[in-house]
Amino acid sequence: MAIVLRFVDRYGYLRERFFELVHVKDTISKTLKEEISVVLSNHELSIQNLRGKGYDGASNMRGEWNGLKALFMEECRYAYYVHCLAHQLQLALIAAAREVAEVHDFFKDLIFIVNTVSSSSKRYDELQASQIAELENLIEIEEVETGKGLNQISTLQRPGDTRWSSHYKLIYSLLKMYNATRLVLEKIVIDRRVSYSQHGDAKYVLKKLVSFDFVFILHLMEDLMGYTDGLCRALQHKSQDILNAMHLVAGTKSLIQNFRDNGWESLLQKVQSFCLKHDTQILDMQVAYSNIIRSRRNKDNITVEHHYRVDVFNAAVDQQLEELNSHFSERTTELLTLSASLSPIDEYKHFNVENICLLA
Repeated sequence: MAIVLRFVDRYGYLRERFFELVHVKDTISKTLKEEISVVLSNHELSIQNLRGKGYDGASNMRGEWNGLKALFMEECRYAYYVHCLAHQLQLALIAAAREVAEVHDFFKDLIFIVNTVSSSSKRYDELQASQIAELENLIEIEEVETGKGLNQISTLQRPGDTRWSSHYKLIYSLLKMYNATRLVLEKIVIDRRVSYSQHGDAKYVLKKLVSFDFVFILHLMEDLMGYTDGLCRALQHKSQDILNAMHLVAGTKSLIQNFRDNGWESLLQKVQSFCLKHDTQILDMQVAYSNIIRSRRNKDNITVEHHYRVDVFNAAVDQQLEELNSHFSERTTELLTLSASLSPIDEYKHFNVENICLLA
């Protein structure tokens, strides 16, 4: 366990110093709390002087009753916990994706596609060549604009587990390279020189790539994550103003809520248009949706539209909003807003006596 101290020195400057590295037998909150208390005590530092703390967003840290945050609050009620805003957003997005089964499966398939297409330099070259050929054809029929910096050849990058913006970039690039990716997979399927396992993997991911289910969630996550990508990048700026950050969070929540209320029709239209353009299957939204797992639990017949609108679209967006509200709670938001009154930026531009009294 790494311990870092953040403090204000006698001259009023904010300092942050690596303090100590401690071996712990386990990572339950009680053990971590005891070890931190021992380290502070050994250096004659009182827990009662603790004014703030921060750690990752795991349940053993931020749990309401038994988390490390709660244990410290029992001894020092002024030791406010404020999580890293950018990391909060990434955790919220990751948690939201994992809670919706269809979206969770989508990202597993997405990573599988990337690994299959980019597993060798030969396939990488084929992907590049397919992009160039497609681009030349689009330029010839005047479907794309030409100019300096436009129509750059790219590749599919493997996403990072804790860098959610990398998932958004992958989704965006796959939409641009959909035909090229499909062509490479089709070549692998008919290539007799590849191994049986490679042939099977390519056949499986090709089937997933051209399915309506995959295309629908691909567009859904592009729209949904597009709203949060700007916020994610903004929160990583070291010079980000606290009040501005809170406005960005509120604005993003509003955009996602509006997408939830009014975005279904435009999303469905975009997905169907994409399917027509790329010759993939389009489902009839009014027929009965058959799913073996669901039918065992619920014998009521539902339509395809109901499944994609309620079980996927609404569920994914609602989970996103729930996670954002959980990580950016009203208490934390109010604390940060009130704390902005103490900021010396621009000659204490945000100084407000009433806010300081409320903070105290």
